[in-house]
Amino acid sequence: MKAEEIIWGAVALIILYLSWKTIAPLLSAIFFAGILAYAVLPLHKRLIQKTTPKNSALILTALVIGGSALITVELILIIKNLIVSFYEDIMAFLSWSLKLELPFGMHDLLQKLYSQLTPKLSEYVQNYAFSIPSYLIQLVVFFAAFYAFLVNSEEIKRQIHALIPRGHEHLAEKLLKRADITLQALIRAWLLLNIAKGIIMTLGLWGLGITDFPTALLAGLLTILFSFIPLFEGWMIWVVAAIYLLKQGDILRALAISTYGALFVSPVPDFTIRPKLVAKEAKLDEIMVLVGMIGGVWAFGVKGLIIGPIVLNLVSALTKEWKRLKAQQS
Repeated sequence: MKAEEIIWGAVALIILYLSWKTIAPLLSAIFFAGILAYAVLPLHKRLIQKTTPKNSALILTALVIGGSALITVELILIIKNLIVSFYEDIMAFLSWSLKLELPFGMHDLLQKLYSQLTPKLSEYVQNYAFSIPSYLIQLVVFFAAFYAFLVNSEEIKRQIHALIPRGHEHLAEKLLKRADITLQALIRAWLLLNIAKGIIMTLGLWGLGITDFPTALLAGLLTILFSFIPLFEGWMIWVVAAIYLLKQGDILRALAISTYGALFVSPVPDFTIRPKLVAKEAKLDEIMVLVGMIGGVWAFGVKGLIIGPIVLNLVSALTKEWKRLKAQQS
């Protein structure tokens, strides 16, 4: 009997390992699909009152696909322009430096650098081009998971509650409530801050005279959209504006928009204002939220922005519960 149990245990471990290897490359897409589905769940529940859960999920998924298509196209164009611009500037600088009268040996050094850098940059551009299909596959998985989470939201809720061990319902409910409060706070802070970033970016581009108001407004809308993409955030817009101004020879305004963007759009507000908003909503310590965000990113990548604060909040809830039990025993 023991041998049979060992064999079946080994089979189960192999299946779990293979399952993990299958899901791991798509884990980020599934994770953020779950977060977005959770964010729009109140809207989904309202739509269910007028139609079926499947139709509601289809409508919301179609809206997300439309928004994602716009973001993807703009993202590809911006990244392409950044890479091409960077490549051209590097090549132009190296070509210019080779024509200068330099000390003995410097020309050979620059020539060697030029010959090594050119294939490296070309390889980077090719890798970027080949990464686009992978990104599109992640998007497909994201949409499918988003739809599945919405359609099965009630069943998922039932299954989570079914996993709670008997006799520990009180603690489990408390932990679920703390996780729910923290996640809602993160989503609200994310939404409010992203809208504020868009407005600030619009005012900055227009106020500094970099572009007219309609174009600045479009840049502000793109800032809001990109701010919903972890890692990219709103810094992409002011970086593009700064590069454009540098190429035009307008160094002062390039420095101005870079300083303005870094301080008021991204990344500074992400690590100052966002923790304050989350801490206020979830009734947590600001330092705990900041540590959760930074440590979470360090440990889990971009997903850690959400996982980190939730985990620390759960630790805080467990500590309080443990203290309560100790007080009762004494």
